[in-house]
Amino acid sequence: MTENYRGCYEYLSAQFEQVGGYDFYRELFPDNELYGVKYDDFSHPSAVYLYQGEDERLHRRKMYHDTWEQDYTEFVEQNPLTLCSGLVYRRNKNRLEHAQRMNALIFDLDGVGIGELRNLFLRFDGDPKRVRRLPMPTFLVLSGNGLHLYYVFKGPIDLYPNIKVQLKSLKYDLTFRIWEYKGTSQLKAIQYQSINQGFRMVGSINAKYGTELVAFRTGERVTLDYLNAYAIKPENRVDINKPFHPSRMTRAQAKEAYPEWYQRVVIEGNKRKKKWDIAGKVHGDDPYALYHWWLRQIGSIEGGHRYFYLMCLAIYAYKCDVPKQQLRQDMRTAFEDLQMVKHENALTEEDIRSALEAYDKEYYNFTIADIEKLTNVRIERSKRNGRTQEQHMEVMRAIQKVTNPNWRRGNGRPSAQQRVYDWRQQNPDGRPKECIAGTGLSKNTVYKWWDNPPTVRYEDSGLTVKIRPSQALSDLIQEDLRKGP
Repeated sequence: MTENYRGCYEYLSAQFEQVGGYDFYRELFPDNELYGVKYDDFSHPSAVYLYQGEDERLHRRKMYHDTWEQDYTEFVEQNPLTLCSGLVYRRNKNRLEHAQRMNALIFDLDGVGIGELRNLFLRFDGDPKRVRRLPMPTFLVLSGNGLHLYYVFKGPIDLYPNIKVQLKSLKYDLTFRIWEYKGTSQLKAIQYQSINQGFRMVGSINAKYGTELVAFRTGERVTLDYLNAYAIKPENRVDINKPFHPSRMTRAQAKEAYPEWYQRVVIEGNKRKKKWDIAGKVHGDDPYALYHWWLRQIGSIEGGHRYFYLMCLAIYAYKCDVPKQQLRQDMRTAFEDLQMVKHENALTEEDIRSALEAYDKEYYNFTIADIEKLTNVRIERSKRNGRTQEQHMEVMRAIQKVTNPNWRRGNGRPSAQQRVYDWRQQNPDGRPKECIAGTGLSKNTVYKWWDNPPTVRYEDSGLTVKIRPSQALSDLIQEDLRKGP
């Protein structure tokens, strides 16, 4: 038992009602379907949880209303690893695409001791317009070395596709507000999580610390308006009155304007988002270039983001059509490296199995912004002013040649960025570890500059560049110079 757990338990148990696991989930999910009854109209979406079986693997199980008492005793109570989100699903798997309603919005806050807990209660339920005020959670759950904050809604939130996106933005916003280093957490790195994130279940055991997860009722059920008021940015609030944005375009107009979409969606009935053609846009001979680039970002991963790095590795693998067998091998190698990153929570084999689930069409349009939030890795955007990558590279090389023809001949020792770039130019098939040995630079430095070559800046908007062989390229350069850097 950790000192954090002991101090927080004493503080909470002296002031609030403790709620057992069976009652906790009965209250959280009152409308689960009955065992053996089939609801064709999806009127009873149910919670889905994961539990560790005797084979030490995680198994999925639907939470049935009439068998919950027996199931809780058999599968959850005192189990060393069980996970459940605050969503209910219309099928047997806890995939976000099958999520129908949100019963509770849940936050994970690691590194909470008695001092941080007292700070939280000083901030809970204050005026949202004031600095550091936080919404009062319905339940606080002791997780081992931190807290889970449960905001249980008075009425479930229907998860239309656009609402899922809005709730994700709201959760990211509130996570930033809740998690404050040395104020509400002893850990510096904020951990952002999806709305579909599973959390250790009340009544189960956190095997690492040997502590039982216990819940305390600290507040009332909440409304979206209540949580929206605490969002730092107004654009991150959820508007349930606008679940859809229907197009005003007629079907005939859509057929003419978007023939490919019309064929795929209307004629073929495929309503999924189109998968981005990553391999077709790669500059070079490596169709897995984007995936390999993400593999090299491992040197930038901090303790609280290791699992999400593996998850995003699976996402990039699916985006780039990397075979799953290769992904497993690469993930195993990455897992060994990530275990060396210091953090209070150990990375486990189950994290690999869980991360592999992101190798799925559900995630192939995962955005750069989401990946940045989850992994805390800054991803630079390419700004090509509407040009193709080939045009852009030709323009930049031409400008570089004219504005600074001796750019590689700088006085004094070249920068680390330049040394990495020069080494890659001389060793096009080289790997980072070979660059580390060849340049004498540190691992972190090489990874930092591996995909960030030196750039040339130009500021004279009146510059005229004369090049050959095409006038079209000259026109592109002139346009770029008019726009400025």
